[in-house]
Amino acid sequence: SLFPYVARSVGEFLETRWTDPEVQTHVQAIALQANQDVKDGIAEAIAIDLDADSSDEIRRKVLANVDWQMKADRKIGALKGLQGYMWRFGFESGTLKGEMYPDAVKAIERWVEAGKRVFIYSSGSVEAQKLIFGYSDHGDLLRYISGHYDTKVGAKTEDSSYRGIAKDIGVQPAQILFVSDNVLEIQAADKAGLQTVVSIRPGNAPIKDDCKFQTTTDFMTIPI
Repeated sequence: SLFPYVARSVGEFLETRWTDPEVQTHVQAIALQANQDVKDGIAEAIAIDLDADSSDEIRRKVLANVDWQMKADRKIGALKGLQGYMWRFGFESGTLKGEMYPDAVKAIERWVEAGKRVFIYSSGSVEAQKLIFGYSDHGDLLRYISGHYDTKVGAKTEDSSYRGIAKDIGVQPAQILFVSDNVLEIQAADKAGLQTVVSIRPGNAPIKDDCKFQTTTDFMTIPI
């Protein structure tokens, strides 16, 4: 829900908070990227002249650049910066809540009470992870989380990423249990030597009947 929130709210957000210094910092970053994209011959890019264009023109062009970049699922610093700022505002204002499966929350609490450490490894940025867990529909869950990792450590489908995390945590790969709903990630973690469980949730890609990995529909069934 984070990316749709930005897509549907960015126009109103910029209009109502246009004079906010932090908003202007992100506007300048978007403009610099847009002008570089124009020089690089990217057809969708629209140049922004921060000196000559009016505020309304700048805002319109920023929105146009944000729109095509999000539709292209572009991963670039200027866009990610604005998205992250909007997410923080959304969570802090109560507009956004991190949605958690109740059994996952109970399992995390149980694991921590048993002396286990819980880490998050997600394709979402560490900042986004902290917002989701800090402003969840079950309250602030950050007290249960010992650390966060994102794709700065490597892709989630690469076994080297999991070995790197194990090294950073200070344990052997076999001492880590990795839970994911993505079989390709599970395969990479298994190759790295981690214990694995495939999480099956409504709406996710179906798991093949011949899946060789342990599966669960309820985190509370995962043994401590």
